[in-house]
This record gives sequence, C-alpha cells and structure tokens, in this order.
Amino acid sequence: MAISAFFIPSVNLMGAGCLQQAVDSMQAQGFKRALIVTDAGLVKTGLAAKVSTLLAAADIQSVVFDGVHPNPTCANVNAGLALLKEKQCDVVISLGGGSPHDCAKGIALVAVNGGKIQDYEGVDKSAKPQLPLVAINTTAGTASEMTRFCIITDESRHIKMAIVDKHTTPILSVNDPETMAGMPPSLTAATGMDALTHAVEAYVSTIATPITDACALKAISLIVAFLPRAVENGQDMEAREQMAYAQFLAGMAFNNASLGYVHAMAHQLGGFYDLPHGVCNAVLLPHVQVFNSKVAAARLADVGVALGVKASAEEAIQAIRTLAAKVGIPAGLTQLGVKEQDIPVLATNALKDACGFTNPVQATHEEICAIYRAAM
Repeated sequence: MAISAFFIPSVNLMGAGCLQQAVDSMQAQGFKRALIVTDAGLVKTGLAAKVSTLLAAADIQSVVFDGVHPNPTCANVNAGLALLKEKQCDVVISLGGGSPHDCAKGIALVAVNGGKIQDYEGVDKSAKPQLPLVAINTTAGTASEMTRFCIITDESRHIKMAIVDKHTTPILSVNDPETMAGMPPSLTAATGMDALTHAVEAYVSTIATPITDACALKAISLIVAFLPRAVENGQDMEAREQMAYAQFLAGMAFNNASLGYVHAMAHQLGGFYDLPHGVCNAVLLPHVQVFNSKVAAARLADVGVALGVKASAEEAIQAIRTLAAKVGIPAGLTQLGVKEQDIPVLATNALKDACGFTNPVQATHEEICAIYRAAM
C-alpha cells in the first residue's frame, strides 16, 4: 500500500459554548491583533460583534473585513490582505462558512509567502505556513474550517481555482452549534448536501484509506438522520450538533482522500455563473455516481448501507436523490440558469481541476459533457 498522510488542525473544538474556549486559547498563545474575515450577512446578525467583544475581553484587538463574496474572489483576498497589513495583524480569524474560511486562507497564505493568490493554484505550491488562522464555523457543510483546501474564484478567467496546500490548514477549528442556529433552511440544506458530497466522493476516491473510509461512512449515516431535522427546525440543537460532527467527519475524509468529478464540475458552475457551491454539488452528485458505478459499484453499495437502504449502487444513488428532494434541492441545472451552449467550456475546465484527479474512473471531455447534460 502507498504511503498516506493525514492532515487535520492540531486542535479542534466541538460543542455548544466552545467559542469562549477558542478565545481563551488565542489569549494563551499571545495573539494581540486579529483580522476577522467574514461576510456582510454575519455582521448584520451581530455574530462578528460578539466575537470582537469576546476578543476585547481577552485583550486581543480586532478589525473586521466583511467583504467576502459567496464565491470569494482574488479581489476579496487582495482587499483583506491590504487591511491585514495596514493594521499589522498577527492572527487571522475566519467567521462563517466555506467562503470566509477560503478567503481567510488566501489572505493568510499570501501574507507570509508573498506574490498573489493565483501563484498557489494546484497542490502544495507554497514554501511556508500561512499566518496563524483560527476558523470559527457557522455552517455545517464545507468543513473548510479544518481542511487544506482553499477555493478562490479568478474573476479574469471565470474559474474557481483549487488550492490544495498543507500550509493552509488552520491551527484551530471551532464548531459551536450555537453559532449555526440562525442558518436559514435553504443554506442548511445546501451545506448539508455539500457534506454528503464530501463523504461520498472521499469514499469512492482512488486514494481512500481505512481511516478516511470510517470517517466518510459515519458522516453519511449522520447526515441522512439529522439533515432533514436541521432543515425543518433550525433550533433543533441535537440536529445542529450532529450535523456539525457529520460535516467535520466528512472533512476528515476528503481532506485526506480528496474528492472527484462532482467538485471538479461544481467548481466550474460556481466560477462561471456565481452559483452556490452546495446546491451545484447536490444536483451533480447522483449523476456523477451513475458514471462512477461502472467501476465503484461495490463502494457505492456501502454508501447505500450507510444511507439506510439495500446494498446496491442503484439504491444508493436513488437514496441520494430522495434526500436531496426532501430538503428542497432543485431538480436540475436548468433551474439554476446553466446554459447548454456553455457545457463544452465547463467540461474543459472541469478536467483541469485537481479535485477530479482522484475520481475512481477518469473521463473524456465527451463523458463530462454527457454528465452535465444528464444533470440539466
């Protein structure tokens, strides 16, 4: 068996009320000036102010950068980096879901390594660890708070760059379900299906290991049990906490086994049309697994068992469709505004995305086009 590595932040806090524990840890490490990277929505909810207040009580000054877009861009990274340098921050805090986490990783990486964020597209392109990053999660889906993956949209090329770099791993991840209670049902559904996609793609990946398998299968069983509850009632704290664990387990799986064509293809839709990542993943997931089933049927049967259905690839794929429909995911890409004439370009870019390299079977351009068309 080939040598494998397992990447994860050195400390990961889970459970209601752990946000205060995270601030105590930052104080103990001697941080003095923090850049809080978030979005305008979380500023409006008052959550960014709450974090600033907790930091101030621990003698840590902070400044808020709230310019993160839903699909963070190179311009977002540059703007945050300028504020970090102006205020001479010694730590970065990301507050939110995948978008603030990814933007914060980009800022922290360039702050230490120099150049521009485009220089780090691909795998392990940086020379030095990023500025210390504490990732406070407010969604249950992307697991970006604990991974080495950073997805940034290059506006000039209209593509999402996949930056996979051990130096972007946060030093501390924080999953406090109390910060997730305000998520609306649509975001809860999209991020939950993103977590399911992480787990399924990691399980059928060509570099899966027994460790990533265990994480992926447990994540799948938790998601099918608790995602519908979290969507139905955002104040269901048991469902919120179990989804926080589920997305973290899925993150442990894909952070080390990588992903597949669902993500490679979804990144193009996000970069091209500025669509929500989790929704794109959810729509594409069953269609890519139909393609994968010709070589990964046995693995998909295991996924079916974790989903609570009979042990066959077909049953597993149908269970994925059923769960997506149950939580209100659109039926196809046409509803999202995807255009048939763009598919060849989308497919060309998808085949260049690093996430596709570990898909269980490699596809031709024609086959990727066919999957997009089937998902329309």
